Amino acid sequence: MNPALEEQLKALPERPGCYLMKDARGHLIYVGKARSLKNRVRSYFQAARNLTAKVLSMVAQVESLEYIVTDSEVEALILEANLVKQHRPKYNIKLKDDKAYPFLKLTVGEKWPRLLVTRQVKKDKARYFGPYTTAQTMWETLKLCRRIFPLRSCNRVEAHTRPCLDLHIGRCLGPCQKDYSGEEDYRQTVAELCSFLEGKSEELIQRLKGRMEEAAGNLQFEKAAEIRDQIQAVEKVLEPQKVVSSGFEDQDAVAYAASGDDACVMAFFIRQGKLVGREAFFLTEVEGSSGPEILGAFLKQFYDEAGFLPKVILVAEDFEDRGPLGEWLSQKRGSRVALSVPRRGEKRELLEMVAGNARLALDEKLAARRREVEATTGAAGSLGEQLGLDRVPRRIECYDISNLMGQEAVASMVVFIDGKAAKDQYRRFRIKTVEGPNDFASMAEAIRRRFARAGARGAGRPAGKFSELPDLVIIDGGKGQLSAARREMKELGHGSIPAFGLAKENEWLFAEDRGDPIILPRDSAALYLVQRIRDEAHRFAISYHRKLHAGAAIRSALDEIPGIGPARKKALIRRFGSVRGIREAVLDDLAAVKGITRPLAEKIKEFLGGR
Repeated sequence: MNPALEEQLKALPERPGCYLMKDARGHLIYVGKARSLKNRVRSYFQAARNLTAKVLSMVAQVESLEYIVTDSEVEALILEANLVKQHRPKYNIKLKDDKAYPFLKLTVGEKWPRLLVTRQVKKDKARYFGPYTTAQTMWETLKLCRRIFPLRSCNRVEAHTRPCLDLHIGRCLGPCQKDYSGEEDYRQTVAELCSFLEGKSEELIQRLKGRMEEAAGNLQFEKAAEIRDQIQAVEKVLEPQKVVSSGFEDQDAVAYAASGDDACVMAFFIRQGKLVGREAFFLTEVEGSSGPEILGAFLKQFYDEAGFLPKVILVAEDFEDRGPLGEWLSQKRGSRVALSVPRRGEKRELLEMVAGNARLALDEKLAARRREVEATTGAAGSLGEQLGLDRVPRRIECYDISNLMGQEAVASMVVFIDGKAAKDQYRRFRIKTVEGPNDFASMAEAIRRRFARAGARGAGRPAGKFSELPDLVIIDGGKGQLSAARREMKELGHGSIPAFGLAKENEWLFAEDRGDPIILPRDSAALYLVQRIRDEAHRFAISYHRKLHAGAAIRSALDEIPGIGPARKKALIRRFGSVRGIREAVLDDLAAVKGITRPLAEKIKEFLGGR
């Protein structure tokens, strides 16, 4: 321990607050909170036998620390949550990746509230619902809400004489209409949407039935029918909801499962005794952390941004900050939030079911990760073994040629890194020096241009993404294309890079110095990887060739028309998209294009034909 750190430890006060540990480069690696900063921080620097492997690894990197004193442990908890969210220190348990979960935002601060999608929870007058762990779930919820609760979804706040389509199909109450007088209905719909998103569907149905009966009693049968349809839509959502509690209180049930450096926390959302939803949340950097630490870290991060706080949160285990966290959440809710650890009975059985679901979700994620490794880095390793390479080919480049009778010939270069497509490093070449349909010469030009740029870095010129050389080159074609590519690679000093030709018919690989093909086993990960790379190179080349060919066709057709220069040609293509679109356009539409007179429009029709 360096002397400066020893002095910092001696100066720690016996007060609540947060401590920030930093490494030799000044990077923040851990944030924690404490009831007593002096006692908590000094405990990290005790005998090694009392510390976990994770803490030992962290403490070994600590070169300095800072602390922030707070008035209470609850304030320290809030500050810790904000600092972890802002800095994402290396050794703190993290909820998901660096991405924010999506929320549904109800803009109750606006005159005519809307339901929107956001990934940022701000301290404004809006109501937030979520977070949703998958975008699909969030979009399905949004679609359902807009069908049942017809609030505006546009930015039109001023009065319009022509309302949009949403009003005509019953998806909006139309507050943008002139002389709109449905303010009370709109406010009621907003309140009902809040109840629905909070899971209070039973209460909502009772209110809707009361409104339906009132409308029918006032002989407003059309309005009563609309409310009836709304009730049926809500009841359809309620059908699959399972009763999991004999009580009718709103509560969340939270449990977890952990394996290695990964953990899954499952949350069941129970409203009025029914399970209205569940979400699986994945945490990283948990190896060496205890169950209570995992649970506490999740609860701090999740409920810091949660759109709704229930009266009761059931947790599978007790944890250190349960008291301060309960006080903090109670302050956020405006009434008491109980963090309960049931030991027996119905609620304990519920938590065991939640924990079982967490284990299944974690096992499924880990299995998917293993399958992905087998299909990517594992497949690249297997391919290297099959081809007899000295090392795993981390960066693989594949080249393909596309042309139509020698016209508009192009070459594609696709890049796979660790078995995954690196699309930002794809390149395409428009063949410039080859006349006619000559795939060998076209391949030679593409390889020459690519590897000539690779050497530019050594000559003091920028080479961009071309500066990184491949571990393996695949040429989509037979021995002729491979020979042309190898000749260029050797001349440019890159003959040591292994390269193979891929025969289109049998998917056999050919090496320059052996006569027999290399036949990859059917149903092998190596063959599937080669097929993916080849298909991607072919797709990329074909798409570029079609784009150039279409552009050439447009240019050749319009260039024959007297009076059509570059500016007018560009205006016509922008307006009609293609020669076919120009040909099928009516005379008046052609004459309406900037720079096109009526006599010139008639001339275009004469040259291209059409109606």
